[in-house]
Amino acid sequence: MKYFISSFIIMAIGLLTAFFLGGLAAIYVTFLLIILEISLSFDNAVVNAKVLNTMDAIWQKRFILFGIPIAVFGMRLLFPLGIVAIATGMGLIETLQVAIGEPERYEAILKSTEKNIFAFGGAFLLMVFLDFFFEEKEIYWIKMLENSKLITKLSLLSNVELSLAIAVGIGLGHATQDFNVLLAFMYGVLLHALLGMVDDAFSTATVKNGLAGFIYLEVLDASFSFDGVIGAFALSSNIFIIMIGLGVGAMFVRSITLYFVEHKTLSKFRYLEHGAHYAIGILAVIMLMKINFHISELITGTVGIGLIILAFAHSIWENKRELLK
Repeated sequence: MKYFISSFIIMAIGLLTAFFLGGLAAIYVTFLLIILEISLSFDNAVVNAKVLNTMDAIWQKRFILFGIPIAVFGMRLLFPLGIVAIATGMGLIETLQVAIGEPERYEAILKSTEKNIFAFGGAFLLMVFLDFFFEEKEIYWIKMLENSKLITKLSLLSNVELSLAIAVGIGLGHATQDFNVLLAFMYGVLLHALLGMVDDAFSTATVKNGLAGFIYLEVLDASFSFDGVIGAFALSSNIFIIMIGLGVGAMFVRSITLYFVEHKTLSKFRYLEHGAHYAIGILAVIMLMKINFHISELITGTVGIGLIILAFAHSIWENKRELLK
């Protein structure tokens, strides 16, 4: 419970602030936004825990300490403001004034850029999934797929993940006939590749480079937040209510991450990491599909949590089966 005390305190402050902003209705919307963020980012907590397990203790603490204001104020407030500012050519202060005084216009501008946002985030998450899917593993979850002859052979090829991602990007470009979407997708792939290069250059055999790992986790968090930030406008047009709700949700995700790291959860439940990465893969596909189709965030969150619950339950069953041998 100690891992969640700070999150509950922040939630209480956030709900109280929401009450002053809009009464009981605002509290209800804020609570829904908290649930939305946790449901969309629970698999993020699992992957965060995996990366943090390979980082120095000092960088683990820095991720929790500095990552919180970045997640709350950076990604849930400044990031969407920045996108609207770039799209309109306005300054941040002017954009903030539009967000407060003309929320419908602010929402319309943000949503007009969502195709590029989804392409960038979908590309980055796709690379995260492909990296995991083709890496050498000691444990397989869906053996008929992960340990098949075709996947085993493909895993031995260099740059197979990058090649598949580029192929998806080319297909996306043909399907949308939108150069900006294609460019955003390629930027997402490039960013993932650059972070991998930095990590390889400075990491030791067992410990990931702290700064590279920190940046990777923040970009990963950003990719997960895209869906929530845009989807939040279906519940509220008040940017401060959105920031509070999604920010508190991000706090809980980090508390869950810390719990997983301290309790070595990934080593105790062998398929949890697999379930999280499959959820990330599906989220990447959904984000790319949302470029042309409307897909509810409810579906995205349900699929992600469902896969993790399934992996968790299968891990428990496998652990009990081994004890009975």
